Amino acid sequence: MTKKLLFILFVFLHFTAFSQIENISLISWNIRDFGKTKNGVELNHIANIVRDMDILAIQEVVAGYGGAQAVAKLADILNRKGSKWDYVISNPTSSSKYVTERYAFIWKTRHIKIKNRGRLISELDSLIDREPYLMEFHLDGKKLTIVNFHSRPFDKNPEAEITSLTSYIVDSLETPLILAGDFNVDEAKPIFDDFKNDGYTAAISNQKTTLKKACSRNEYLNYPIDNIFYSKGIDKVESGVIDFVRFCENLEKARKLSDHLPVFLKLSL
Repeated sequence: MTKKLLFILFVFLHFTAFSQIENISLISWNIRDFGKTKNGVELNHIANIVRDMDILAIQEVVAGYGGAQAVAKLADILNRKGSKWDYVISNPTSSSKYVTERYAFIWKTRHIKIKNRGRLISELDSLIDREPYLMEFHLDGKKLTIVNFHSRPFDKNPEAEITSLTSYIVDSLETPLILAGDFNVDEAKPIFDDFKNDGYTAAISNQKTTLKKACSRNEYLNYPIDNIFYSKGIDKVESGVIDFVRFCENLEKARKLSDHLPVFLKLSL
């Protein structure tokens, strides 16, 4: 084989290796009161927790002053840690004054592209207090839809919202699709059975994701209510939570970041 052909083969293999992505990782996190309450040290800590992932879906971004700015600051910090990131922030949800919030996505741009800035699912705003945020990502010519969702509290019938949302997803949206967020309901509850029967799988099960205010019997985790559901056409490589607490003596400091653990899913399409 001539040197010229060897060079062409090398360039082709090099380009192929770096233009395709085998796995993509998503992290979903309810970052409590994500806005001006988060200082630079806390934002840097958050960035270190998520930096190895490819897409970050955030719930509970403050709708008023400070929410959008905090997302932009987090993206800027991530951009200084070795990879190029971009972000989108939803409009405020159509909710009452003390319930309204925004959603956000932050992602690495090397292999992940977008064609629009996403949308709140307005068809559900009369049925869901904080209507979900839908975003389409494009990876090596494949489209992945992600719905970012934060349900109403456990004592205000989040089950009704989950029924409306999962029915809408099954009836109106194309797969491959991911539903990620804080559901305020355990995925093992019957309310998710129809969704699962339609081909959706929970990334984690029997895994507590919220933090107690204080340790009890050396335990700092509370309820299993955050999750990521993925459709047919998506293969799970790995999933779990990122426990940034680890020990009871860290709980008070950890709660300044959030009262939820982030959930992650590594997948292939």
